[in-house]
Parts: sequence; C-alpha cells; structure tokens
Amino acid sequence: MSHDALPVLDLVDLHAGPEAVERFREQLRVATHEVGFFHLRHGIERAVIDELFATARAFFALPEEDKRAIEMTNSAQFRGWTRLGGELTRGQVDYREQIDIGPERPLRVDVDPPYLRLDGPNQWPAALPELRTVIEAWTDRLGAIGRDLMAQWALSLGAPADHFTSTFDDASTLLKIVRYPGTEQTSQGVGDHKDPGFLTLLLIEPGKSGLQVQTDGGWIDVPPTDDCFVVNIGELMEAVTDGYLRATSHRVTAPAVGSERLSIPFFFNPALDAEAPVVPLRPEYAERARGVTQDAANVISARYGDNLLKARLRAHPDVAARHHADLVGGAG
Repeated sequence: MSHDALPVLDLVDLHAGPEAVERFREQLRVATHEVGFFHLRHGIERAVIDELFATARAFFALPEEDKRAIEMTNSAQFRGWTRLGGELTRGQVDYREQIDIGPERPLRVDVDPPYLRLDGPNQWPAALPELRTVIEAWTDRLGAIGRDLMAQWALSLGAPADHFTSTFDDASTLLKIVRYPGTEQTSQGVGDHKDPGFLTLLLIEPGKSGLQVQTDGGWIDVPPTDDCFVVNIGELMEAVTDGYLRATSHRVTAPAVGSERLSIPFFFNPALDAEAPVVPLRPEYAERARGVTQDAANVISARYGDNLLKARLRAHPDVAARHHADLVGGAG
C-alpha cells in the first residue's frame, strides 16, 4: 500500500456477491493493519449530505447567546457547545468550535464507577429544533454502517461475524459538528492524537483540506474524497488485536484567514461498561501482531468507559473542574 495516499473501499461491495465481499474484507484488513485509515465510499444520497451541512452551518450561525445557552460547561456528560478555543489536545488549545452529541439516556447521579456519569441527556438549541431531527437520523444511519464494519473486521481477522455484536448492543456513540475558522494565531485546528475507542466515520466538507495522518513515511495530507467518509480505528481496536491493527495519530491544521472548514466525525463505540473482547487472530496475523502501544501517560483500558472518561477530563478541564472535581482534584 502506498503511504502517500489512503486506499478507497466501497460499501457497495458488501452487496455485490461473494468475491466482492471477500475483496472488501481483505482491503479492510490490510488498510487498518498498515495505516489505520482509509476512505469509505458510502452511497448516501447527496441531498442527505447537503441537508446535514446546511443544518451545521445554521447552528454555527446562531447568535452566541443561543449557543451559550447549551454550553458544555452546563453538562456533566460533556454534551453541548464548546466555544472557540475551549478544548485541549495534549494540553494545547484547539482552534475550533463544536457541539458534542451522544445517546439520549436518563441522567445518572451518585453512580460508580465514575465513567457511568457520562450517560445522560444532550443539550439541543431551542432556536434550531431541526438540528435534533437531522442529527438523530444521521446517527442511526451511521450506527448501522458501524455494525456492518465491525462484522467485516471480525471475519477478516478469523473471528465469527458476531464477535463484537453484544459489545455494541448499547453503543456509546458520539457525534461532533465542528467548525474550524481561518486564523493566523495558530496552526493547530486540533492537535496530534489517537481516538480512544473503536471506530470513527468522518465526513469532511467537500473541497476542504486540513486533515493529516501520520504514516511510516511521515505526515500526509488527507483531502476529502467525493461521497466518502474518512475512516480510522482507535486505541481499543488496536488493543483487542494485540497491535495487529493500528491506531494512528492524526491532526487538523487550521484553515487560512478568510475561510472555514466544517467536519462531522461520528465515533462508534461500545457501551461504557462493556469490556472489549479480544479477537482470536488467525495464526498468520498473530505472528505479525506488534503488541499494544505502551505509554505511561495514556494507559489503555479494556473497558471503553475508562478510556472515554480519561479523554474527556483532559480535553475539557473547565467541565471537569465544575462537575467532576473529585476526579481531577479541583474545587467544585
């Protein structure tokens, strides 16, 4: 595989007969063993994509008072709007604003372990009620794609198709709608990082560059490909395959002054209390497993809730201090 461009897979292959399905599985395995990223042609109608981005633009165009009414600092579940420069990666400020949306669930209080606090309601803007309708339909659509991909990964590695199924019965999804405005203040739209879970489906505004992926040959630019997601795996997928599949560092550079970039990442992950099931790799793959990346500052847990809580506390210290002072040592 070339390391100066990402491979392109096509979901239509899953409905084009046994040979096409087998080809898809092999491409999936190779892409995520060698790079950890690929383009995925999704076949979703252009009208659906256009509506999604139009709704995203309408949200960011709301008066600031409407967005502040649903600011993330109001939510112990890390849901809602984050102001420009309100999130950190590796302790450095990311130059973007966004809204974070997860599964609508009852609020949990006084629960243990602490990651169960992350279940709860979203914050929706009263001034844009259609946002909820559009995003919930999108989340349902991408959840179905995520389940299909997890089954194909299991089969490609030598496990049964349902190896991951129960793990995602109560999936802990997360969707972000992100706006990167042009700036001369910094080059960091979002800093170098790996995703903490299993699978990310990223939709990038057509024609907008900025995403960069680290390969063995260095950082490469990943411009959007028409009618495709950019897909990557996270640290839990690396962990359950003993490093045979690779969670890859990536970042986004800030756009030039006078421009902006919208992106909509969808993170497909298991229930907060689900323990990720180790994949019984085929012997020829197990021989090439590299082991899980070891980083004392970023210990990977087999339980998704531990990884998500760790990531959220670091990325949003203001929310952590206000709602989870007992976990970070701050004042309430």
